[in-house]
Amino acid sequence: MHSYTARWIIPISSPPIENGVITVDGGLISYVGPPAAAPSAPCSDLGHAALLPGLVNSHSHLELTAFRGLLHNLSFRDWIVTLQRAKQAVMTPARFLDSARAGIEEGLLAGTTCFADTCDSGVVLEAMREAGVRGIMYQELFGPDPAQLDVSMAGVRDKMRAHRECETPLVRVGVSPHAPYTVSDVLFAAVAEYARAERLPMAIHIAESAAEQELVTRASGVFADALRARGIDVMVRARSPIALLGALGVLDARPLLIHCVRADAADIALVAEHGCSVAYCPASNAILGHGIAPLIEMLNAHIAVGLGSDSVASNDIMDILGEARLAIIAQRARAPRADTLSADTALHLATLGGATALGIADRVGSLEIGKEADFAAFPLDVAPAAEISDPIAALVDSLGRRRARLVTVAGRELVRDGWLVRQESGLGERIAVTAAALATFIGGTASAP
Repeated sequence: MHSYTARWIIPISSPPIENGVITVDGGLISYVGPPAAAPSAPCSDLGHAALLPGLVNSHSHLELTAFRGLLHNLSFRDWIVTLQRAKQAVMTPARFLDSARAGIEEGLLAGTTCFADTCDSGVVLEAMREAGVRGIMYQELFGPDPAQLDVSMAGVRDKMRAHRECETPLVRVGVSPHAPYTVSDVLFAAVAEYARAERLPMAIHIAESAAEQELVTRASGVFADALRARGIDVMVRARSPIALLGALGVLDARPLLIHCVRADAADIALVAEHGCSVAYCPASNAILGHGIAPLIEMLNAHIAVGLGSDSVASNDIMDILGEARLAIIAQRARAPRADTLSADTALHLATLGGATALGIADRVGSLEIGKEADFAAFPLDVAPAAEISDPIAALVDSLGRRRARLVTVAGRELVRDGWLVRQESGLGERIAVTAAALATFIGGTASAP
């Protein structure tokens, strides 16, 4: 048994506790409250800090961490094409694994304890297990040509058989048919049926861009042209990308829907009706020029929403508190109203909202007795102790990219005194070599006639 005390304990599911105590026993939270009623146990005093549930990154691509800063100012399709070519030319399983390791380290130092990661190479499962974090690795699959159905399904079944043998109480696996421009209708339907039969979580990039919308609703645009150039028939598929998933029975599997930038009232009603959840990625959506998702409408429809960083290939940083702040700014600009999204709601999205979206809110996401001891503490040195009357606003609005002082997963300390307890030897040097190789390849591609 061990206790931690901090100037503020922020349970999320109940009001903040000033000068509070949290006690961990056997990896579970056994007490949250004032010091007077706390059990007798060895105690670590975190000082002028806020201790809150571990942050949940509802959408990441950890294997792409080495691509940071290399794909700026590209149209969405050019971004995708350049990324894919560089992956094929430069990346190896070992490089993908190191990239995932580096992403997890970055996330941990920013207070993230759980990652919902979409992964093509399949290495993220190993990286999560090594690091001791919580998460779901969604194995990506592709197949825009209906003729690829059997090959695509055989491939994902083989991968999932191997992955499921490596699941742990902290880390599990799921499937992710990528997006409407890379997955045929028959493959979408087949994967959804497979996920339901195997009780696998599923995640899908959907309603993200204008180009995707044009493909699905008009059978035109850059994605349609690229598919036709490969000899794949293209036709109007639905009135919207989300409606397409509904018509194919995919929403019956209750997938995590990633982005949902272009979701109208009918789409939102469809998502709510099927009990699907959403990963909202405000920074990536803005950087890639996709727009602002209708978050308030989704919350008003009682849809479970979490915050995601997406990959640092599109975002450059992995900072869920930063995403919470950007969510407030974006939604207030979209409204426009100053009270559109509060700091309390934004922090809920970053913690309990994300856990609910991933179906693990019974285990994590809030500081409650009986839940697993996933939490993070941040120093509140942005202001003297006497000046902070609203610790949630201070966390979301004022901290910036502050390093977490303490991070635990199931009671195990992974960050202590602002430093990783376990750090991969030589990882920074290897990532630098990989990033340089990627930069050389991407630069050469951009300058080629």
